[in-house]
Amino acid sequence: MIQGHQSWIFQSKPVILGCSAVGGPFEAKGALAQEFDLLHEDIWLGQDSFEKAEKKLLEEACNMAIKNSKVKKEDINFFISGDLMNQITSSSFSARTLKIPYLGIFGACSSSMEGLAISSFIIDSNGAEYVLCGTSSHNAAAEKQFRYPTEYGGQKPPTAQWTVTGAGAAVVGRGYDKPKVTSATIGKVVDMGISDPFNMGAAMAPAAVDTIEAHFRDLNRDPSYYDIVATGDLGKIGHEIAKKMLKKDGFEFPQGVFTDCGILMYKKDQPVFSGASGCACSATVTYGHFLKQMSRKKISKILVVATGALMSPMSYQQKESIPCVAHGVSIEA
Repeated sequence: MIQGHQSWIFQSKPVILGCSAVGGPFEAKGALAQEFDLLHEDIWLGQDSFEKAEKKLLEEACNMAIKNSKVKKEDINFFISGDLMNQITSSSFSARTLKIPYLGIFGACSSSMEGLAISSFIIDSNGAEYVLCGTSSHNAAAEKQFRYPTEYGGQKPPTAQWTVTGAGAAVVGRGYDKPKVTSATIGKVVDMGISDPFNMGAAMAPAAVDTIEAHFRDLNRDPSYYDIVATGDLGKIGHEIAKKMLKKDGFEFPQGVFTDCGILMYKKDQPVFSGASGCACSATVTYGHFLKQMSRKKISKILVVATGALMSPMSYQQKESIPCVAHGVSIEA
């Protein structure tokens, strides 16, 4: 199962039996609005806090993924999830509601592919029949925790990104005629000394590059193998940095192959600075857009490399730099 130094090949090819993508009002105006399963008009979702709103997003995504998979909730062995809130609150409180045996993870915005990789590993090793994995983020909740509450109206530089309000989830199991999870590459923590929380793309780009190069090296694949190679949420600035770093190391992708979920999410006239970010960014683009494109037979092989900044409010206040990680998962029709 281990391939090379840090990649897994899944011999049984676990499948995504059902998935879902849920978004907020800003995402409803975005470039991928039609790819969401559910969109909300109210950023509060009828709750009395943004954190409770995020929990509701994740619960909705999980319940819709279960429904779409046609698997009974009581038959799901494990729920794997992580998010950006302190002590992964949204995931843990959603697990309380779902009442499925729970493994909490933290990979920041890389949690979507970390969860999918672990879920697939468990299925491939006969550790479960069905695993539910998910993640979420909320713009106002993340801003309040990591930067400044939105009601402060603080100015942001062009390097800043817009945290996606949304959630994505998938049920992984065994089957046929469904998207197959074929491999995963687990990333190393990379820290290039960047400490600016308004420049996450630049901080995460080296981690993304490290994992992408490891994936192709471990699996002995050519960059042309995939129809899409997508980073999680580097945004415009981070994506350009990653592209230049890959080119310098001899990795050049065919036109239109190398992209970023943070660039795809919103329209050009939306004021998102460098692009989208947040745990829900790669989750909703993958479980919404990419897998729908796969079902339409427009693409057949994708590699999603979700990127995460492993900072905390405390590490930022103590003037620490930002350690980053990226996890890649390949999905094939």
